[in-house]
Amino acid sequence: MKRVIELLKSNNLLKVIDEEVDIDLEMAHIAYIEVKQSDSKALLFTHPISKKLDKKFDIPVLMNVFGSYEATKLIFEKEPDEIAQKIENLLHMKPPSNFWDKLGMLKELFDLKSVFPKRIKGTAPCQEIIKKEINLLDLPILKTWSDDGGAFVTMGQVYTQSIDGEKQNLGMYRLQVYDKNRLGMHWQIHKDGAHFYNEYKKAGKKMPVSVAIGGDPLYIWCGQAPMPNGMFELLLYGLIKEKNAVLIKSKTNPIYIPTDSDIVIEGWVDPTQEEIEGPFGDHTGYYTLKEPYPVMDVSCVTTKKKPVYQATVVGKPPLEDKYMGWATERIFLPLLKTTAPDLIDYRMPENGVFHNLILAKMKTCYPGHAKQFMHAFWGVGQMSFVKHAFFVNEDAPKLENYEDISDYICDRVSVENILISEGICDALDHASPNACYGGKLGIDCTQDNVRYPKKKILNDKELFDKISPIVSDVKSLCQYKTHTKTPICVIGVLKKTKIKEIYEKLKVFQENLKLLVFVDADKNDVTNPYMLIWRVVNNIDAKRDIFLQTEYIGIDATNKGKKDDYDRQWPDDTDCNPVILEDLMKRNLISNNKELLKHYYV
Repeated sequence: MKRVIELLKSNNLLKVIDEEVDIDLEMAHIAYIEVKQSDSKALLFTHPISKKLDKKFDIPVLMNVFGSYEATKLIFEKEPDEIAQKIENLLHMKPPSNFWDKLGMLKELFDLKSVFPKRIKGTAPCQEIIKKEINLLDLPILKTWSDDGGAFVTMGQVYTQSIDGEKQNLGMYRLQVYDKNRLGMHWQIHKDGAHFYNEYKKAGKKMPVSVAIGGDPLYIWCGQAPMPNGMFELLLYGLIKEKNAVLIKSKTNPIYIPTDSDIVIEGWVDPTQEEIEGPFGDHTGYYTLKEPYPVMDVSCVTTKKKPVYQATVVGKPPLEDKYMGWATERIFLPLLKTTAPDLIDYRMPENGVFHNLILAKMKTCYPGHAKQFMHAFWGVGQMSFVKHAFFVNEDAPKLENYEDISDYICDRVSVENILISEGICDALDHASPNACYGGKLGIDCTQDNVRYPKKKILNDKELFDKISPIVSDVKSLCQYKTHTKTPICVIGVLKKTKIKEIYEKLKVFQENLKLLVFVDADKNDVTNPYMLIWRVVNNIDAKRDIFLQTEYIGIDATNKGKKDDYDRQWPDDTDCNPVILEDLMKRNLISNNKELLKHYYV
């Protein structure tokens, strides 16, 4: 960790804040604003305090370590595409045909020796100080959002093993601090940690868990990487760094953790005990609600002599996970191609919250090929959580050129090219009527087959003046992509009735409208496409909220409630505390950039 801090500092990618900053909201708000800057930096808080606990901490806090493309490359020590190429070479390794080929293969095989973690005995830096008198409140664990259920460990590397000890797992799960020696274990139903937990629960045995904080930041990225089921994530660390991860056994349980960790929280989970966890402002930009989750009883805390506490903040994009997600999509492209061989490239835009939106470029070989791809994607590992997928042909613009690729897509949208299906959703998804299960949207944009005449486009004021007398709910309006075959009209409403009824009333303007997107007028700026995409892909369930008629398509991206036959509790946005923001501006700890704050719905 100290090496990484010096590396960031020497590359002008670290901001050191020596002023006292509160772990309750203040740190998270500073990091939240910083990573949205075009020149964002990692943040090192050297004097954390807690006014609530009347404490000063001697452990500095590091945030936004993955806060830019440059910082992420420094942590990986190479370009993500270089790592992807190495994986692709391994996947396509052929038997040697001559002596020189054999020598080349020997090098590849010798390099693989560094993949496997190495276990050592004795002592390690992460165990220089051993605390069996446990008080988690002595650690500068942050409360991120005003309505959070408490303080949460947000950059914890959660190490677990199967009940027979044969399989290990590294996951990244949030951990709520209940009191001095108990943590909430937010194992989502589909995660490997939860699978192991079910083994212990069935056997009626306590489950060992160790949570490492700090050390090489690459451990954190490995913990959220979509590795195949049953593979230990630290194998990926060895492949990338070309050196073995070095592990040592925890002091009070059988779990092995990296020797260079700054802080290790050891303990056991009793499968007969659960406690309400949450709410928590999560990476969707919404709060996840209270639910019962397992509890970890902490048996020991070990640290380095001078540890650094690592934390992150999640909420509305863009945040640190933008850069972690970029590395993931680049590195895992070769593995995705093994399931979809004609895949050329893909992107998961951060304002699509990654699992909510994917753009994929493919070599189209036959009719229906793209729809075959949709089913393949929805059946593969973490790709199965993707809710909305757009597939384009190999002649499409670069996927990262969002203006051009969106033009290309809009010229190829028709009802005939749309597939609405259903399947599993991420546990954090709030839009679907059922937890963890809901609608999926796939659009085949590989063919230029839209033959209908272009719409007669009115300017925004003319269109609003025609619409508002017919539907009084309409309060704002903005059109996009009017030069394409699928002009988009975003309509802000103060919803008094079902959106489907408004959609039907506006059908009289079908010669002017093709794709209508409805959002809540009081929560959205219809002139801000970046945040509109965030809102829309978060708020819709394809089976319920997409209305299809020939050349007239509607999307209901409003918040849902009883009038929509939605029986679950709709969560609130993660919004910064305005009093905290004002104080941080006065202390010059965040930029008083009103346009930036407005643009990202801060």
